[in-house]
Amino acid sequence: MDNKLSIGISSCLLGHKVRFDSGHKNNAYINNTLSEYFDFIPFCPEVDIGLGIPRETIRLVLIDEKVHCVGSKTPDLDVTERLKDCAQQQQSWQQKLSGYILKKDSPSCGMERVRLYKGDMPDRIGVGIYAQKLMENFPDLPVEEEGRLGDAILRENFIQRVFIYARWQKLSAEVFSLHSLNCFHAQHKYIFMSHSQALAKELGHFLAQAHAEVPSEVMSQYLKKMMVILKIRATRKGHVNTLQHLQGYLKTSISVDDKAELVDIIDQYRNGLLPLIVPITLLRHHFRRFPHDYITESYYMKPHPKELMLLNSL
Repeated sequence: MDNKLSIGISSCLLGHKVRFDSGHKNNAYINNTLSEYFDFIPFCPEVDIGLGIPRETIRLVLIDEKVHCVGSKTPDLDVTERLKDCAQQQQSWQQKLSGYILKKDSPSCGMERVRLYKGDMPDRIGVGIYAQKLMENFPDLPVEEEGRLGDAILRENFIQRVFIYARWQKLSAEVFSLHSLNCFHAQHKYIFMSHSQALAKELGHFLAQAHAEVPSEVMSQYLKKMMVILKIRATRKGHVNTLQHLQGYLKTSISVDDKAELVDIIDQYRNGLLPLIVPITLLRHHFRRFPHDYITESYYMKPHPKELMLLNSL
């Protein structure tokens, strides 16, 4: 596929033998499916800062109320600042990414719930040192752990954010135009609505009043508000409300029988009897017969490459 999106990734997930035991954590879904659409940029911060292969394992430890990353057998081996500096030094290529997939449980790369030791007893409340600095530097970048990609909803949420963020990057590279931003919003409005109708409405109001704001501030605030919405998991109820809203555009076009079928299909989706792709496919069929520009341009109806088959699981 041309024009693949650039995604940062922990090297071990691509099968690179960079782990402490000279092994890897090759992930089949990432390598066999996502690699068709994403150009993965592998990176291992532990190797980058000079830790060998194989090497002593490191872990997060709470010392004087501060988190340190130290050797599990050699507490004097403290690589906390080296990992932070490593993340800082990677910003030139990280800023070009449309997303990042991290290795779960890693004291360097774990996104959440990493073991944090206080004495001999760990709590799963830590964040990998490199991962934390990455997310601080790029708070709106879609980031996920490979372990969570096994959950259909989290997987779809991450990939949706990646594609939207990539389109945002393209928009941001152009000369600012409120018209272009309004077009972008219109294309994504129904996706926002499926995540949170209330916040989607607020974002629309913000944009309607943005004509007097400084362009850079408008773009920055819009991005932050948009990513807050997208990080909320879209629920079945949210999708049903969005589907019914789209159905309203067809009320004077399709036949009584077609209306009844559409209502029934949406209801079956509501009750968990059909996946989301079924009502969306039916709506697309009707909008091909009775085109509506606003809907045709909506990414809710064509969210990302069909081969990913994400909507089959929702």
